[in-house]
Amino acid sequence: MPAFLQRDQNNFPDVELADEDGFLAFGSNLSTETLLKAYRKGIFPWYNEDEPICWYSPNPRFVLFPRKLKISSSMKTTINSMKFQFKVDTSFADVVKNCRMTKRKNSPGTWITNEIEKAYIKLFENGFAHCAEAWFNSELAGGLYGVGIGKVFFGESMFSHQSNASKFAFINYAQLLQKKGIEVIDCQVYTPHLESLGAEFISRKEFTLLLEKLIT
Repeated sequence: MPAFLQRDQNNFPDVELADEDGFLAFGSNLSTETLLKAYRKGIFPWYNEDEPICWYSPNPRFVLFPRKLKISSSMKTTINSMKFQFKVDTSFADVVKNCRMTKRKNSPGTWITNEIEKAYIKLFENGFAHCAEAWFNSELAGGLYGVGIGKVFFGESMFSHQSNASKFAFINYAQLLQKKGIEVIDCQVYTPHLESLGAEFISRKEFTLLLEKLIT
């Protein structure tokens, strides 16, 4: 049964106590301290506007090792065409807003609440959150954001207003992260989009061990 945490608590239970959906706890808060503590343990917030803060640690975990990044022939063509311009950390708030507002198939709404948006902007202001951007004719066409700690980047959400824009941003960012020594990109849960780029399942135990090794 998921644990309840008081508003001023961030003493998360062992991730192995999560239920079959990865639901571990609810309550607590979205302070920078709490979020960083959660990520270091492989836990992330995921909930709707009318719900308490819910914390998850799924098993298995969907991750991408930058060295295993897959770039299809069509994406190589898109990248070489110079259609998009790649930027990092120039429009974080706009990237989060677009992730929040972009409608998705088979989804009635978004999990990015006002509280989430404000919390991650604060993480960005403190140097822990980052974004990758694809620009087309001076307009933001796609991108993603997440949290970087140690040698791990925890991806949170991505959006695309043009075909392949988010893939372009992701591929360029994964290559940049690898150059910077990042060894794993946490994709959290399965999507065909990320699978096509090389993401794979590993067990929660293996993920936890990676975090202990890569985050000091």
